[in-house]
Amino acid sequence: MAGDAPDGLTFLGVRHHSPACARLVAATVTALRPAYVLVEGPADLNGRLDELLLDHELPIAVFTAYRDAGRRHASWSPFCAYSPEWVALTAGRAAGAQVRFIDLPAWHPAFAHRANRYADADQRYTEAVRRLCATLAVDNVDALWDHLFEIGSDDGLAERLAAYFDVLRGESAAGEDDTAREAYMARWVRAARARAGGRPVLVVTGGFHRPALVRLVAAGPEDESWPAVPEPEPDAVAGSYLVPYSFKRLDAFDGYQSGMPSPGYYQRVWEDGPQRAAEALTESVAARLRARRQPVSTADLIAARTMAGGLARLRGHAHPGRVDVLDGLVSALVGDALDQPLPWASRGRLAAGTHPAVVEMVAALSGDRVGRLHPDTPLPPLVHDVDAELDRHRVGPADVVELDLTVPADLARSRLLHRLRLLDVPGHRRDSGPRVGADAVLSERWSSGPAPDRLARIIEAGGYGPTVLDAVTAVVEERVVLLGGDVDGLATLLFDTALAGLREHSARALAAIARATGTVTDLGALGRALAVALGLWRHDGLLGSAGAAPLGALIAAAVRRALWLVEGVRAATAPADRGRLAALVAVRDALRYAGPALGLDPEAALAVAGRVAADPAAPPDLRGAALGLRWSLGATADAGRAVRAVAAPGTLGDWLSGLFALAREEVVAGDAALLGVLDDLLAAMDAHDFLVALPALRQAFGWFPPREREAVARHVLALRGADGPARDLLRLDVDPVLVAATRALDARVDAVLAREGLWEGEPA
Repeated sequence: MAGDAPDGLTFLGVRHHSPACARLVAATVTALRPAYVLVEGPADLNGRLDELLLDHELPIAVFTAYRDAGRRHASWSPFCAYSPEWVALTAGRAAGAQVRFIDLPAWHPAFAHRANRYADADQRYTEAVRRLCATLAVDNVDALWDHLFEIGSDDGLAERLAAYFDVLRGESAAGEDDTAREAYMARWVRAARARAGGRPVLVVTGGFHRPALVRLVAAGPEDESWPAVPEPEPDAVAGSYLVPYSFKRLDAFDGYQSGMPSPGYYQRVWEDGPQRAAEALTESVAARLRARRQPVSTADLIAARTMAGGLARLRGHAHPGRVDVLDGLVSALVGDALDQPLPWASRGRLAAGTHPAVVEMVAALSGDRVGRLHPDTPLPPLVHDVDAELDRHRVGPADVVELDLTVPADLARSRLLHRLRLLDVPGHRRDSGPRVGADAVLSERWSSGPAPDRLARIIEAGGYGPTVLDAVTAVVEERVVLLGGDVDGLATLLFDTALAGLREHSARALAAIARATGTVTDLGALGRALAVALGLWRHDGLLGSAGAAPLGALIAAAVRRALWLVEGVRAATAPADRGRLAALVAVRDALRYAGPALGLDPEAALAVAGRVAADPAAPPDLRGAALGLRWSLGATADAGRAVRAVAAPGTLGDWLSGLFALAREEVVAGDAALLGVLDDLLAAMDAHDFLVALPALRQAFGWFPPREREAVARHVLALRGADGPARDLLRLDVDPVLVAATRALDARVDAVLAREGLWEGEPA
């Protein structure tokens, strides 16, 4: 309890980003006038508190990045105006106290599994929270916290908080990481008490740590020496910088791990109190819905406020709380059935299918505030290097950049923009340019757009290196390691490094793909890797990889592996899989364009294709694709006879998807024999069978681009002996599926009429 602390020490256990706890911290500093205010936070920042306490516009965060030979880590320590830690720092300094952070640095192994220093320990005391929620009839820890602390009186708040966290901590033991942190923080507290000369010392930490710190400080030896701050290993790279943060990133509904959800709402609680915050929330939701042309009347608002007030009284709240207001708004404004539970009944991201009005309510609570750093804030070297590189290449923040990649200066600008893209620096978006598996494109277009978090992203990328080249090199090296045997991801990285002009790292990604090719089992992923390698081998004269021997070796290995995998696929009823069909397209293109140069064996490929095409255990799409592969490579293919063998409504469209993916040019350029057989098969189907076959048929014909679809339409008109523009067949005013469903319904009605002895057209 609060009275258990050793003499001269006051321990405040808080919940991060809680206005109630922030008010308590401010009041305690005023009452105690302490000699020291000790705060849970990174001790390696104590020499930079003047920088942290500049006149920033909150929210901001301390971003920390760490790299060594075995570990990569990035984390954030965020602060907003109502963060108890921030209030402890600012109020303590204003009161003349010496303020100190007392926790291990954020790069320390104790934080290896956390992206957020202030991530709550809720999962460690789930059972205690569950019982409290059941006893008090609330949904989750956030509603429980509001009920107990945020919307009630501040009288006795310190004692109630101490009792709450004592109960929770009593249900669980700290892990090894927290034990190390608490032992370190206790040493700071003992040193401060010894140095204070009898004056008060205030300790502000997460409530989970408070019981342990009280015990450790009481049991430990007196020592005036400040604990040594751990330093990274000599071969490690570690650094911390301030970054602008945003309410969106602070919100649990957007995946934030710590503290209170709905930061916009709690900012109003901090500034104006819970009653005014509830009123402002209702007004904000109404404004957002009206801005999206959703009707919200004055009567709706009165009903929402009346319901919120009634719920607050029913739940024993002096003022409507966050959940009271939200439940009142839903009851007044949402008349539809909800496909998803209300998001404030749990924690985590919004679920897909959440009602649009509920989404707007959550957004209103979140707020759109974005922090801003004081101009005197030191920035990492990468920020200055990015600006210098953009200036050197004449790329402005609002420019639309049109590039001719055959011009050296434009190619250099393209590489810079791709490097910034790899570093996840927003501001420019590529609209067109070279694509995986496409023919060579020698131009590129980039457009600009608003990026309020651009500075934060650059600062965070600065953890990888001081210059654009250093940082992007480190990013690529990290991704190669993290991707391991993921040939799909490695292929994307290979293409990205080629676009960014990172030849050495393209070679590393290529080597990683080559190592993984012999064991990969995902045909679609292997096909995408093959398409990337083939495109670079054929077209990459600009980047110097056209015809490169390592790429050629990878292509040959990938073709052999893909053909081996194709014969092992067994799923006779599986729908068409575009990924594996694209893999066979890549195999076909490799045989066509690189076969002679790389010594690929077309006869082996034709033999595999023949076996798969005739295998009834193979999926229909692969059987059709195998026949298409043979046809496209010049072998004889009786497609008309083959299509009759798969004429069942449930398999026809999938088989055609495979055939068209591999041999659509042959189908269009042929003598229309296949289209004639197909026309006969479709004409013979009744309405029900046609409706079953139609979705897969539409997918199959989706392989044809518009010009080839028009050629198919001309064949159909010729088969029917009809005149008129072929394009008219491609411009339907009604969805074909709807037409087919209507025909099937008509057929069922006719069958009922015939069964009952009635005739169509006569009155029943």
